[in-house]
Amino acid sequence: MRVVLLLCLLALGSSSKHYKPVNIMDFLRDYDVMMADSRDDDDDDDDDNDDDDDKNSFYHDHYGNCPIGCHCSPKVVQCSDQGLIDVPAKIPDHTVMIDLQNNDITEIKEDDFKGLDNLYGLFLINNKISKIHPRAFKNMNHLRLLYLSYNMLTAIPANLPPNVIELRFHENRIYKVQRDAFKGLNKLHVLELGANPLANNGIELGAFNGLSSLYVGMSESRLTAIPKDLPTSITELNLEYNKIIKVEVEDLIRYKNLQRLNLAFNQIKFVENGSLAKVPNIREIHLDNNSLKKVPPGLNSLRYLQVIFLHANKITSVGINDFCPIRYGNKKNLYSGISLFANPVKYWDIHPATFRCVGGRRGIQLGNFRK
Repeated sequence: MRVVLLLCLLALGSSSKHYKPVNIMDFLRDYDVMMADSRDDDDDDDDDNDDDDDKNSFYHDHYGNCPIGCHCSPKVVQCSDQGLIDVPAKIPDHTVMIDLQNNDITEIKEDDFKGLDNLYGLFLINNKISKIHPRAFKNMNHLRLLYLSYNMLTAIPANLPPNVIELRFHENRIYKVQRDAFKGLNKLHVLELGANPLANNGIELGAFNGLSSLYVGMSESRLTAIPKDLPTSITELNLEYNKIIKVEVEDLIRYKNLQRLNLAFNQIKFVENGSLAKVPNIREIHLDNNSLKKVPPGLNSLRYLQVIFLHANKITSVGINDFCPIRYGNKKNLYSGISLFANPVKYWDIHPATFRCVGGRRGIQLGNFRK
């Protein structure tokens, strides 16, 4: 269930350059499934009449107290595209999700969400938020999804909801991540920080203390090296469109659970021998659109690697053992994709046995180099 949820969340896209509205009804279906599973686990001797009374009260609250200009249903308050400059008042207490996308809200005040203790998803994408009160998320123990992308925040808000599983700060103005910024968020699956002016020296030592995230995204930032203090639990790291120039052994030594690494569209010229051996469970590596002159060493020792993108580099030659181990049985997963097109290497100079551990011809992408 955890893996399925992660894949659903990542399907939204982590490095989109333009604001795309989120359909919160997709999340509502996931919420309904989760609640149905939870009810199945409850005792069967609950009073059905009490449930009916609660349901009737629930409907009355939503339809009787819907904020002006918003559209309300039993679980959702939708106030997107209304030109709002503040969070609307009188949001029903039983609201599960609030849609405030594409407005002109500049500040989240202390009592904006007071009493909304059942809130599961809060979507504040594409506003003008630059300030969030330190107590704005007080008592939001059920909040799982917090979307703050496309705003004007310069730092990570204080006292984030403790049980949140997804945080998105894509395209704000965050230039610093302070120590213990995510303290206590031990259930977080997805952390998106892409498209912020964040450099390596803007990440304080201990910034990710206590965090056990599965996915971290820092694409389109100002990083010149792979951050060394990210959560050790990460299985996916997205660092595309940065200014990273090399990969060294110490860069990946903490991330032994990593399965997908995206370093595309950087300025990488060098991958130190032994670096990739530090991520033995890696399945997919993106090193395309860099400045590599040779195939990175150590690929042939990665037993589970299935996809390696090396197109649009400066690779001039490919050795017979660059991708596959000498002993065939040492490779647990066959490659499903190796891309080498848009490199100066001539494909007819590559020995056919080079791709002996690829699962079919369609898994190899070659082509003539054109300047």
